[in-house]
Amino acid sequence: MKNSSFLILFVLFFLNLKPAYASDLVLSYDKPAIYFEETLVIGNGSLGAIIYGGNETDSVSLNDITLWTGEPKKNNYTKNPRPIIAQIRSALELEDYAAADSLQQLLQGDFSQNYQPLGCLKIKYNTNTGGGYSRKLDIHRALATVCSGNRTTNYFASAPDSVIVIKISDSNGIDAILNLESQLPSEVTASGNQISATGYAAYNSLPGYTKSENPFSYHPSRGIRFNTIVKIIAPDATIQANGNSTHISNTKNVILLITNATSFNGFDKDPATQGRPYRQISERTIAKAEKLSYNTLQSRAEKAHRNYFDRVELDLGKTSPNLRTLPTDKQLLSYCDNLDYNPDLEELYFQYGRYLLISCSQTPGVPANLQGLWNEKMLPPWSSNYTTNINLEENYWGAETTAMPELHEVLLDYIQNLSINGQHSALNHWGVEKGWCLGHNTDIWAMTNPVGSGNSSPSWANWAMGGTWLATHIWEHFLFTRDKEKLQKYYPALKGAAEFALGWLFERNGELVTSPSTSPENTFIAPDGKEWPTMICTTSDMALIRECLIDTKLAAKELGTDAGMIAQIDSVLPRLHPYKIKADGSLSEWFYEYPDKDPKHRHQSHLIGLYPGHHISVSETPGIAGACAKTLEIKGSETTGWSAGWRINLLARLHDGEKAYAMYRRLLRYVTPDKYKG
Repeated sequence: MKNSSFLILFVLFFLNLKPAYASDLVLSYDKPAIYFEETLVIGNGSLGAIIYGGNETDSVSLNDITLWTGEPKKNNYTKNPRPIIAQIRSALELEDYAAADSLQQLLQGDFSQNYQPLGCLKIKYNTNTGGGYSRKLDIHRALATVCSGNRTTNYFASAPDSVIVIKISDSNGIDAILNLESQLPSEVTASGNQISATGYAAYNSLPGYTKSENPFSYHPSRGIRFNTIVKIIAPDATIQANGNSTHISNTKNVILLITNATSFNGFDKDPATQGRPYRQISERTIAKAEKLSYNTLQSRAEKAHRNYFDRVELDLGKTSPNLRTLPTDKQLLSYCDNLDYNPDLEELYFQYGRYLLISCSQTPGVPANLQGLWNEKMLPPWSSNYTTNINLEENYWGAETTAMPELHEVLLDYIQNLSINGQHSALNHWGVEKGWCLGHNTDIWAMTNPVGSGNSSPSWANWAMGGTWLATHIWEHFLFTRDKEKLQKYYPALKGAAEFALGWLFERNGELVTSPSTSPENTFIAPDGKEWPTMICTTSDMALIRECLIDTKLAAKELGTDAGMIAQIDSVLPRLHPYKIKADGSLSEWFYEYPDKDPKHRHQSHLIGLYPGHHISVSETPGIAGACAKTLEIKGSETTGWSAGWRINLLARLHDGEKAYAMYRRLLRYVTPDKYKG
């Protein structure tokens, strides 16, 4: 749902697994980055760096995936929503959509918190390096390299040693000033060969789209704390610390070790009073890392990265020599404008998705957010949170199919957290006594309430199906791993999502339906000609509930448990409101056959049963699958990046490889970064 969402696209419909050419898996550019969208990113699953590679000043923005605003949810919202829900249902029966929407807003709760930037290390060079420039990221080795004249700078992030490492070499000598900066309240000090910054994030914040004049609430004794350390290793250098900066000179080689620790200690622990000893952790980390040589650090980091990366190799053919030597951005331009055949670029795009997930999904219970873990803004687009009506799920679609199940477990651990807080939201926002649910947004604190603060459109704010969707990842993980122990561990969260679905359904004219209901971010045109988002029983609700119930039943059978639950699901599935095919042959998105406000809408939530779900298929449900195909035909090929990734997989499930590949090519288009509006 977000144009800037962290999209990891895995093109599974034409995989041809053969020996790959690791040397080709390099992003290459012939000038420094100016915009965030042009940068190279590295990460160790927790710490991340955004590399601009400037000639005179090199800016390296830093992130820690656990640095957010906010505190644990207090769950002190205790309201009986049943009378409001009853009024909404009555209004919808009368097709009084204005009343239904107004009442929906009474169910809304607080917004999610914001993911925060850690800081920025700026390296200002006082010497001219001469001509020649290249900036590269070898995603096979997880190693970035910037060459500027005589100066070569290497960057990598080490998971085993919890550090980011920068090595600067210049045959003419290095003369540079280092500054560590943070947009957060912090104290930066430079002493000897070390720069450190300690500070804290806001204990509450509002999303940027609220346009609040004071979006942050700070208090020195509240919120997540952090401690960043930059250790300078250059035994023969002259190092002069001055305030918050350090001057390095008279050396040809400098190694910088960077680490950070936060006080985040879990979604339910106060980071100020129950937090981790973040200062001691960062100090111990640096002390251990500085005992290791650069080569040892780099070797250990690469080995850990390749433990995941080398599990999948892809060979789609060979790119012509005149193309493969071009910088990546110029290859993109040529690929789009000239319709070049460039399998190397297509392989790079596929493997880059895997690289990103490896780089940002190794912190238990803290999955990749809308921007993975790379963010420079205090108010990032859509808070850089977890958006659960497509984006969080899509981030992990390739984890199992490309042999990285351990990274998927980071998300599954987070789902367990959500299942705890979600019980409160199920009861107090939706009036369901058993199970758990989740709204459209969440954050590191595992908030689960419908967002919007009482004044937002129900088209996105009032959605209760996030839990039913995310829970299906638990069964998907088992299908690939066959790990019964893990299935047993995560089964309560899957069962809880199904229990909410069963409690939310009610009988209407002999069918089981949901109400109120929305189809993520879409709207319909009512007979009065007005646009509305709330209706009885949208198709996406039924698709997600059907998929979640089927998965729960299969999991219970596999574990030999919950015979009563299995029987209940068996009795419910045949009574669910069925799919309906419209007169034009497409799949209806709404309970009533009203037209969409936007027939080409970026979301295709009513097709979830086809993908990522499994209960619609060409072989088993050809009529419904055909309606899905017609829906995609009407939607066309112009859409956002994340939506195109979804449509590619839908087309693959429809066995339409030609259209899937054509859409994949459309994704590989060069976008001018200065046109990005965030």
